[in-house]
Amino acid sequence: MVIFDIDPSRYDAQLEAKRERIERQFARFSPPTLEVFASPPSHYRMRAEFRIWHEGDDLYYAMFEADPEAPLQRGRVAQRVVRVDRFPVASERINALMPQLLDAIRDEPLMRRKLFQVEFLTTLSGEALVTMIYHKPLTEEWEARARELQAQLGVSLIGRSRKQRLVLDRDYVWERLEVDGREFRYQQVENSFTQPNAEICRSMLHWSRDVTRDATQEGQDDLVELYCGNGNFTVALAENFRRVVATEISRTSVASAQANLEANAIDNVHVARMAAEEFAQALSGEKQGRRVTAMQLDECHFSTVLVDPPRAGLDAESCEPLMRYQRIVYISCNPDTLAANLEQLSQTHRVTRMALFDQFPWTDHCECGVLLERR
Repeated sequence: MVIFDIDPSRYDAQLEAKRERIERQFARFSPPTLEVFASPPSHYRMRAEFRIWHEGDDLYYAMFEADPEAPLQRGRVAQRVVRVDRFPVASERINALMPQLLDAIRDEPLMRRKLFQVEFLTTLSGEALVTMIYHKPLTEEWEARARELQAQLGVSLIGRSRKQRLVLDRDYVWERLEVDGREFRYQQVENSFTQPNAEICRSMLHWSRDVTRDATQEGQDDLVELYCGNGNFTVALAENFRRVVATEISRTSVASAQANLEANAIDNVHVARMAAEEFAQALSGEKQGRRVTAMQLDECHFSTVLVDPPRAGLDAESCEPLMRYQRIVYISCNPDTLAANLEQLSQTHRVTRMALFDQFPWTDHCECGVLLERR
């Protein structure tokens, strides 16, 4: 059974429905013509995770979906198991690895017993990282066999269990994205956030580079980026500014951002491990310390701010500092919270560019990008 029964011939129609919905939702802000970036209709997800279901001698990948016909369980809609033999929204590499992995371990109690979940992380060039999660301790015998399996599949393999994490080779892959004739390299670490749709990520990077290309005045303006993650936008935008100061709270993401800056030979970016609220305090002089001194804020002339917040968006207090900048580039994974934030931001800024990125085809999810410029 396939959990996603997609029909690529219907892709244009579903994308058009999203375009119409976003245009209606944001019409009150009088944006220019919406720029729409289409996804490949299949094999676009670079990562996927599945539960492993055991039935007698058989085992298979499983996901869960609501079962409205079953009795409620503790007041909630019951879930039913859906067997997944192939997953057409995932990359070709993931679909190839899915049966290869199960075939290799199906008759081996050491590798299959109490295997609970498998996670795949892949790249456009075919690199793959596979994480196998167990409800049992992982022994030296397991590790020895896992090394053979790693070589057999041509992947990097990680074993996880309670209080155990065995990295056999490495815990990351290197994604390579060509944007505007340049190749950018990104270290993507297991169990940390990365953009799931690589082709749409390329579109997002192209769009953000385009809307900030003329942002600087004689090369003297700087960019501040909040919620920078692993430096996805940071790396691609650095050449458009004299200097970039980026902030991120996750220690793992900060380490990846530093690795990505080094891999792309970028030397005009400073990444600070702090929350967006802390950075606002540092900028106003309310917060001091070594981390603040290292940012050299007195030497910066920030004309542009880029913000890529979580689905919850920003609260009113977090929006207020953004209104001080000449330009705001807002990347949003939730149009509802974006619209709410624009109610406040449009008091001082107007929407001059807006884009729809179809990050998750065949779902209601929409990713948006907005450029706001001071009125």
